[in-house]
Amino acid sequence: MRFHTLIGILPHERELPQPLEVDLTVWTMGNARLDYRVLHDLTANVVARGAGYLEDLAEELASDVFALGGVSRVEIVARKPHVALPGPLECAEIRLERTAVVLDSHT
Repeated sequence: MRFHTLIGILPHERELPQPLEVDLTVWTMGNARLDYRVLHDLTANVVARGAGYLEDLAEELASDVFALGGVSRVEIVARKPHVALPGPLECAEIRLERTAVVLDSHT
């Protein structure tokens, strides 16, 4: 998914929207089904809230996806294609993987 949003910790990153790409992979439990539109809207809402760090955005998105229910695992890749650094760089990218905590009801 591609967005333009305020993300980053530098002053110009908090004032000027910049491109952001998010890959979201979700594993479901049993017969759970998730509507892709819901996942897109959820991602768009998290992105629209803005974040200082890519890691913060990914953690928030993972939490919101698990809150939908029926999700056993999530992988999120968030990347900023245009990062101002003194040397060449294709993008800044983080990858976050989380697994749902399942409590045993028999204990």
